Amino acid sequence: MNILIIGSAAREHAIASALKRSPQQPNLCCYGSAINPGIKQMTTHYHVGPLTDVDAIVNLAKEWEVGLAVIGPEAPLSKGLADQLWQALIPTIGPKKRLAQIETSKSFARHLMQQYHIPGLPRYRQFSDMNGVEKFLKELGENHYVVKANGLMDGKGVKVAGDHLHFFQEALAYCHDIFTLGQTIVIEEKLIGQEFSLMCFCDGKQVVPMPIVQDHKRAFIDDKGPNTGGMGSYSDVDHSLPFLSEEDVQQAKQINQAVIHALSTELSDKYIGILYGSFIATCDGIYVIEFNARFGDPEALNVLTILESDFVAICQAMVTEDLSSTQVRFLHQATVCKYAVPNGYPDTPIKNVAIDIAAVKNKTRLYLASVNAIDGKIMATGSRTAAYVGVADSISAAEEIAEREIRAITGPLFHREDIGTDKLIWRRVDEMRRLRAT
Repeated sequence: MNILIIGSAAREHAIASALKRSPQQPNLCCYGSAINPGIKQMTTHYHVGPLTDVDAIVNLAKEWEVGLAVIGPEAPLSKGLADQLWQALIPTIGPKKRLAQIETSKSFARHLMQQYHIPGLPRYRQFSDMNGVEKFLKELGENHYVVKANGLMDGKGVKVAGDHLHFFQEALAYCHDIFTLGQTIVIEEKLIGQEFSLMCFCDGKQVVPMPIVQDHKRAFIDDKGPNTGGMGSYSDVDHSLPFLSEEDVQQAKQINQAVIHALSTELSDKYIGILYGSFIATCDGIYVIEFNARFGDPEALNVLTILESDFVAICQAMVTEDLSSTQVRFLHQATVCKYAVPNGYPDTPIKNVAIDIAAVKNKTRLYLASVNAIDGKIMATGSRTAAYVGVADSISAAEEIAEREIRAITGPLFHREDIGTDKLIWRRVDEMRRLRAT
């Protein structure tokens, strides 16, 4: 079978690696925004172009006689790529455009939760102009609100009071800026607790969960600095996290299942692909921060690295609406993922500099991200450059592996040394314990 992967970052590198491990031995093709040499060495066809050029992607998929497509990033989903691939009789992992609104429209997701009485909904309001914005901000209170652009903004459309917005006037100015871009906004109450990610395989009816992961968005050690696409993440041996209870896990799973049912009912179509619930554990239970309509990055790297089952078979079961939990098995091992990023990232990253991965010992768990292969060199292009996933029988042991290997990459890069360390994890456990005691 010829399988097409859309996207060329670390998430897609992890997808390609998991597909390549299949005993079915598929032929892989990639349509990427740059040449990722880690993906390219696994493919029979590789084309570089805009990931939102739906016609070009579909035409190449036909030319390459693709039997299955896997869409990595959100932008092609928002342009209806899945719709066009299905119309071309190419089964696709990734929801159609209307279903992908669960990610591409913050207001759609919140209204859906409200309409179908799905738990975990924070207090919120949608605005299309400045009328009423200041009043609602003051109702929520200073440092108790979050402002979200309603559409996709490459992960840069959310600003949190106290972290990014320190005064009402800053919040009002940010809202005005979003409106001038032609977008609407959602303002929500700020939630206090520990965030976590629960991704699920979905065949339109069945929802099969993956191990829970915690991502680290801040750029610098001790959760300091600006937000990023994610500097790293970890998962535990039991597929939960040290600060979560069994009840927390069950609530998150039930919310994901309820969302799939609501989408199917509301839009009279089947959600086939990955649903990624971004949750926060608070003293009042589990709340939803947002949903994504694809694998997270870096979270995909953690879970796909320890996927024991045949990933091709899982994808086939999703597109034929025949998925069951017995088909999905993950190793009971801990993972720690660490990203190396260019100096200056995320605000003023250096670009187009060479990196060297030769000293990395186990390259099967090294995932290249925002790179381009030019004249035999791997060039860092300005965003997250490469990630390594350590796998072991404990988080601490996995962290040691990830730290050792990510340090082996040479070039003008930095990474967060604290991700996955006992100190950081137990600080979060203690924070959650204190919060639940209030």
